[in-house]
Amino acid sequence: MAYRPSKKTKKTVLGIGGIAILASLNAPAALDFASDRYHAYKISQPGYKARYGSWTQVDIPEQYRTNAIHAALLHTGKVLIVAGSGNEQRKFDKGEFETILWDPKRNTFKKIKTPEDFFCAGHAQLPDGRLLVAGGTARYELLDGEVTRAGGGMRVKNENPDKAVFLKKGTRFRSPAGVEYETKFDVTVPKAKRGFKVTYNSRGEMQPWRTKVTASEARVFVEAVEEGPLSVTQRQAQYEIVGLKGKDAANTYGLSEKITLDKQDYQGIRAAYEFDPVAEKYVPVEPMDKARWYPTLVGMADGRVLAVSGLDDVGMIDPGDNEYYDPKTKKWSPAPKRYFPTYPALFLTKGGKLFYPAANAGYGPADKGRVPGLWDLKTNTFTRVPGLKDADQTETASSVLLPPAQDQKVMLLGGGGVGESKKSTARTAVVDLKKENPVFEDGPDLPQGTRYLNSVIMPDDSVFTTNGSVDYRGRSASNVFKAQFYDPKTNAFREAAAPTVGRNYHSEALLLPDGRVATFGSDPLFDDQQNTKLGHFEQRMEVFTPPALHKNAAIRPALQDGPRDLPADRRVTYRTDHPERVAKARLMRPSAVTHTTDVEQRSIELTVTKRGRSVTVEVPKDRTLVPPGWYMLFVTDGKGTPSEAKWLHVPA
Repeated sequence: MAYRPSKKTKKTVLGIGGIAILASLNAPAALDFASDRYHAYKISQPGYKARYGSWTQVDIPEQYRTNAIHAALLHTGKVLIVAGSGNEQRKFDKGEFETILWDPKRNTFKKIKTPEDFFCAGHAQLPDGRLLVAGGTARYELLDGEVTRAGGGMRVKNENPDKAVFLKKGTRFRSPAGVEYETKFDVTVPKAKRGFKVTYNSRGEMQPWRTKVTASEARVFVEAVEEGPLSVTQRQAQYEIVGLKGKDAANTYGLSEKITLDKQDYQGIRAAYEFDPVAEKYVPVEPMDKARWYPTLVGMADGRVLAVSGLDDVGMIDPGDNEYYDPKTKKWSPAPKRYFPTYPALFLTKGGKLFYPAANAGYGPADKGRVPGLWDLKTNTFTRVPGLKDADQTETASSVLLPPAQDQKVMLLGGGGVGESKKSTARTAVVDLKKENPVFEDGPDLPQGTRYLNSVIMPDDSVFTTNGSVDYRGRSASNVFKAQFYDPKTNAFREAAAPTVGRNYHSEALLLPDGRVATFGSDPLFDDQQNTKLGHFEQRMEVFTPPALHKNAAIRPALQDGPRDLPADRRVTYRTDHPERVAKARLMRPSAVTHTTDVEQRSIELTVTKRGRSVTVEVPKDRTLVPPGWYMLFVTDGKGTPSEAKWLHVPA
């Protein structure tokens, strides 16, 4: 029989013929057009998708487009996308704070009332499935040259043991020379502490006890009322509070810290909320003791959450005043002191220690807190882990607890120099924490030096890495349009389909319950190679479908009915029509990711037993391996094709 081209083939041939004619008329433009058309054709082919996967953009109605600064998967299957003011001073000044709830299954969106500016907050999954969100923005930065009024910290003292003092925003402090400064926020100074003091006379005899009062203290950012350098002071002095009279004036006063015209950094807030995935609303809880902007929150084995680092209420990096949140009491308490740069990656390891791979984001000196190691919170000791190549380029690096979590291996990927450095590294490194003396060993290089790389653990034990940029915040059009899978067993990368949307600073990626990966955000400094056009926040969302879901979608394993709460014997049974398709099972903690930092995600290997048309999985008892909370349960076949996830609650 003679060959007859299909209609689709005819259109393709005619299109290529038309391109050839255009090429003869306008060679460079036509060749680019031809190349783009051919690339689009190639990546749409089933064979290509089955080998490399595919990307699709999410259709987002205009009213729900937002600046995705934070993203967290909830046990309802929906994704909480938090913008706050979204790095827009205009929205901050108007008090316009945004949170969007996205249902990826139905592709529906909902606006959530957002009570605080959670821009650059911290977050962690709680044992009952709520999401703890703490910290955020009290004030945007002012760069060198933008500061017209001197500003700095004012320590407010209260020597009255009978009452606390509340000073509203705009309260003025007056120096001995008559220079006035006003508070930029409300501040409450607790009651002074009353105690007793024992004294002795010259013969060593104890005298009657005397009352001893210890002044309480709070700190607030103040700004000079008048512009110019005359309000600058480097010396500490006592300031009267304008408007206070009599005993109140005697008991309450200010002690200035350094007040300058230097760059003023972002300032944090103390606010803390739990997001309720069922009621779909924020619920206030006790504020943190310290204000924090750019903090890391990490869930612990006992269900508490540790809050670490951040810029405080006057824009200074936290010196190490860490604190615990207890979801049972909804209160905060002091934690072991230790300094870290902002947004440090901290992974809970077997035994309860936290591993810091030196990955971090944003703020902190180059010579402090940049060394990787294991932090024992019980003894508050830190053991350095050597061997890391390009150790001066861990800022904006990606890091992940490699699957399965039982292997206790952590990987560091890419990163750059401190601050606005042009440096970036293609280095990856892996450390085996089961060894008596763990040491970083080099992994395979990334395709090029990459900052802001996002890394997502997949149900087949691979790690999907995507996007990023070579230079700081994508300067000089340096976005990386590449993605790849890392295989921990072979210690090698394999190519994946390239994303179509560039992403750098303020971008996120997370695993969805259907086995796909969603990507959000990006906040480039400039939009052109010459760095002359200011950048615009990327509000498009893109979803990656892995190769196995193209190749084996019709025969992917599937679990049916089963319990949603883990029983006391840690064994769960599900019905399945095809138990022969189930080879492995993984319990995967949902992500809560921001600034390339995702310390929540982990994948735990489960034992699998098959009987008839059922599959039973057993969850390890070690809570430092399996912290309490909601998890996605995936099963995969022998080719790594994942099921859709079943949600399973591991009780505290």
